[in-house]
Amino acid sequence: MLHTRKVFFKRIQCAVAASLALAVLPGAASAQSAEAFPSKPFRLLVGFAPGGSNDIIARVIGPRLSEALGQQVIVENRPGASGNIAVDGMLRAPRDGHTMMVCATGTLAIQPYMTKNLPYDADNDIIPVIHLVNAPLMMLVNTAVPVKDVNEFVAYAKAHPGTINFASSGNGTAGHLAGESFKAMAHVDIVHVPYKGTGQAMTDVVSGQVSLIFDQPVSSMAHVKAGKLRALGIAGTNRLKAFPEIPTVSEAGVPGFAPVGWSAICAPKGTPPAAIDRVQKEVAKVLQLPEIQQRFTNDGLEVVGGTQQDFLNFLVKDKRKWSEIVKGANIALD
Repeated sequence: MLHTRKVFFKRIQCAVAASLALAVLPGAASAQSAEAFPSKPFRLLVGFAPGGSNDIIARVIGPRLSEALGQQVIVENRPGASGNIAVDGMLRAPRDGHTMMVCATGTLAIQPYMTKNLPYDADNDIIPVIHLVNAPLMMLVNTAVPVKDVNEFVAYAKAHPGTINFASSGNGTAGHLAGESFKAMAHVDIVHVPYKGTGQAMTDVVSGQVSLIFDQPVSSMAHVKAGKLRALGIAGTNRLKAFPEIPTVSEAGVPGFAPVGWSAICAPKGTPPAAIDRVQKEVAKVLQLPEIQQRFTNDGLEVVGGTQQDFLNFLVKDKRKWSEIVKGANIALD
């Protein structure tokens, strides 16, 4: 009897030891995390201050994604360094799928080509999950600027070289590159003023401290409708469905000017594939909801969605486009 008990307890000890050994293996941990996903609140980081386009996009899809995942979706703003503080926060979080971010054009397609000491490797540290929207930028001026259209602005800028400032949500963002591209293509001398987010930049444009901004309609049209800003043109290839009366900058005076930004969801390298697949599929469904599509269309955004591979294919072409804009504008940041 005593011998039998010893054998029994020995088997239990071996089983426990084996389970503990398996639990500490990276592959086993990832498998367990993937199977349990989501097992706690899902954090969606935004690299800019509240009030900007990426913040608005995240808060529009957040409640519906929360319903789909069965867990609370927490939108967490980490403004600063043109979105890089949020990237750092995502890369430092556990790679269990519960922390992802709304990545913008600058994160993956601009900064890698213009920032020498970028604190992350865009091609290897970040996994593209799903393309949310394309966001044609709008060329906006404070109403105190004495111009009514793009041609008048170009003439005014040439008559006042170096005195007109344009705001952006940070160095290396789509708004920054749009301004630099306009500067080069229109042959005008305008000065860039970077902020920590669109909300802060917009405040200074509305107040008249800065004259110009290239921003997405979702965070700017309310000011246009209130008569605080004047929309001169859309920096896209086509007029927007929601604002057909506003011409493209290309047709209004600067041919070929069409730097379109975008927003997407990205995850840190090492995130369980099952978690990425689940988020991609649920977000794709949310983007197909009629009320979400209507809301984004009204905000001047073009809903994209699609598969992870669709987004990867898009990035190949988009990176090429923005790298050429960076090169053409001769911009380099330390």
